[in-house]
Order: sequence, then structure tokens, then C-alpha cells
Amino acid sequence: MNQATLHQLKVFEAAARHGSFTRAAEELFLTQPTVSMQIKQLTKSVGLPLFEQVGKRLFLTEAGRELFATCRQIFETIAQFEMKVANLKGLKQGQLRLAAITTAKYFVPRLLGPFCQLYPGIEISLQVTNHERILERMINNLDDLYIISQVPEHLDVNCQPFLDNPLVVLAPANHPLAKEKNIPIERLANEPFIMREPGSGTRRAVQSLFDEHDIKVKVKLELGSNEAIKQAIAGGLGISVLSRHTLMPNTAELTILDVEHFPIKRTWYMVYPNGKQLSIVARTYFEYLLDAANKMVQNSISPVYSSVEGGN
Repeated sequence: MNQATLHQLKVFEAAARHGSFTRAAEELFLTQPTVSMQIKQLTKSVGLPLFEQVGKRLFLTEAGRELFATCRQIFETIAQFEMKVANLKGLKQGQLRLAAITTAKYFVPRLLGPFCQLYPGIEISLQVTNHERILERMINNLDDLYIISQVPEHLDVNCQPFLDNPLVVLAPANHPLAKEKNIPIERLANEPFIMREPGSGTRRAVQSLFDEHDIKVKVKLELGSNEAIKQAIAGGLGISVLSRHTLMPNTAELTILDVEHFPIKRTWYMVYPNGKQLSIVARTYFEYLLDAANKMVQNSISPVYSSVEGGN
């Protein structure tokens, strides 16, 4: 291993994480032959095969798995050192890796903007995906902090609530129920319904409430995007339940129905695996986000534009 270079270890880590030389090359802006050559040289230094190919799939050998774990520790230690040195210099530098569920994209960028202005030396990576993939990223320790609306029960995590995330019933502005108050939840069974895709935290919360009250809705569409759902509602294809945060853009074509048992009360959490040592940058953002969310509540700055009217 005295012959191994840090560059080779980075190439190997990317290939191991993706299970693909091609995807590693794309991530690192290298050619595939270069990746193959770096892995070949590293394999020679180790003295044991690091990958094995079964059919078209690439798998780590036992030595490869051990080296992969070691690489993650090495890179984490280097990142910690770099940020500690920057902190000693009186600077906030380094990288912040965030992952957030899809709905959080409506307010997280707004809170990132002022943070970037405060600490221009920090490089930020934001991954936006659904709840199930967030859990996969958390298990693989791919990010510093995770912004989710449902704390995973089967994972040992630290979590901090920081903002309310109410789920509301959305309908076209001209919907017959738009001006009614305290609509019985049973009335939703008569409406064509648009659902988020399986695996969505929003869908699970909605289905749980419907099951609790023995409500069976007619699912007309399943869509994997909040924006697509809002367009479908505006087009008269049905009604849906989404986070009120999704109404940040101009959504005058939609209205919030005043349905009993709604809004479903949910909360935004900042989460990271228990035992994970947060970097200086991650701790700084953690504290910043708590303060920013607190100011948002104190100043009654709603992330929902006032152009959307409703009973909730």
C-alpha cells in the first residue's frame, strides 16, 4: 500500500460506491480507461483483487469491502482536518453535503442563499429525492445532514425538529367544494384523487389517515412530482394532498379545501446518524437552520404566498 496514491483511492471509492467504472468516470470527469488503469495499479499495490465481475455486474471482493470502508474513514478524516485548519484561520471553508426529501426543495434553497452569503468559502451539494432514497443515502453515510418530514423508526439517528410541515387538501380554484367549510372527510371518497408515488412520505401519511377513518378514495393518477400533481389539479384531473410548502410558487389556480382532520400535522426534521461526527461546516449549518426557522416563525413569514386562499 506504500505505492497507493490518494487519487487512486478516490477513483476506487467512486467505483465501489457506484458499482460501475463508467459512473465513477463520469463523476470524476475521467475516461473509463483511466479509471480502469488506476484500479489496476491500486489492485497491484494491495496484492489482492478488489472487484469481481459476475455477468455484467461488478461486486467488491472481501479485500475490496475492507478497502472501501478504509477509504471512507480516510476521506472523512481529511475533510475534518481541512475544515479544522480553515476554522483555525478564522475562515469557514469546506464542503456541506445535504440531502432533502422532494418537498423540501420549496424552502431549503431560500435558507441556503443567506448561508452562502455568510460563508462564501463553503461548497454546497444538495441532493433532492424521495423518502426511501433518503434512507438509503443515510444508511450509506453519503451526506452530512438530512432534511426529512418523517423520522425513520428502524435507524439510530439524531433528529431535531425545526419547522412545521402541514399537509393540506388541494383542489382547482373553481372546485364545487372550494367555498364550503368543515367538509366531512368522507366526501373525499367521491372525488378523483391524485397520489404521490409509492415510497413517498406524503403518500404514507395520507393513506394512514384514510385507513384510520376507513376512507377509500378513487386514485385516478399516481405522479412522482409535486409540480406535476399541481398541474394535474389545475387541469381539473382531480384533487390531492400535498405539503402547504409546495404552494410557494404562484398557484392562484389552486385552493385549499377546508376538510375535517386536515391539515395533517407533520414536522420538518434535521437528521444525521447517531455516532456521526459532524464537521465544523455541518454544525455551523445545523445551528444556522435552527435560527433561521425560528426567525421565520417569529416573524410569521410563511413560505406560502398569500395568493392561495383556503380554510386551513
